[in-house]
Amino acid sequence: MEENRMNTPTLETERLILRKFTEDDLEALYQIYSDEEVNRFLPWFPLKSMDEARTFFEERYAATYAQPQAYAYAICLKKDNYPVGYIKADMEEHHDFGYGLRKELWHQGIVTEAGRAVVAQVKKDGLPYITATHDRNNPHSGGVMRNIGMRYCYSYEERWQPKDFLVTFRMYQLNLDGDEERVYQKYWQASAVHFIETDL
Repeated sequence: MEENRMNTPTLETERLILRKFTEDDLEALYQIYSDEEVNRFLPWFPLKSMDEARTFFEERYAATYAQPQAYAYAICLKKDNYPVGYIKADMEEHHDFGYGLRKELWHQGIVTEAGRAVVAQVKKDGLPYITATHDRNNPHSGGVMRNIGMRYCYSYEERWQPKDFLVTFRMYQLNLDGDEERVYQKYWQASAVHFIETDL
């Protein structure tokens, strides 16, 4: 199969290899996605078994890699090329940017390093902007967004599925095409409760 250049092209940074997940990574995928703390602020329940990990890989990753263009990376340390996290930019209209990392590697700038590399790639490939949201109770995630150049736009409430509780999200955006005024409005419009926090 010809390598799809626009679908998760391998990237290297000083400490990291960013590449596609493969079937050989199911154990690593399970370690990342089964940790309750790592997945506390994510829109799925932690994986409970290797069977769930295989299904998650097939539905979340293999299906994405079959698309014409996508960015769904395993974050691997160069020393062993073993996935310790993930980072992605969606191809839907919101171009949602998301990431997760095993907690023993938190606070080492790993996601920021990966994020800058992915942002450079999607900009080169012509994405006009990316957005990202984080739960207000998870401010470290907002720190990553700011570190890669994203700007806070607004906050909004959403009844979050599948976990079914109310969350206040902060929405960040980075325009990549020079249109500095653009703000993605759909979350604002969809939420009855939306506001701009002035003290961030």
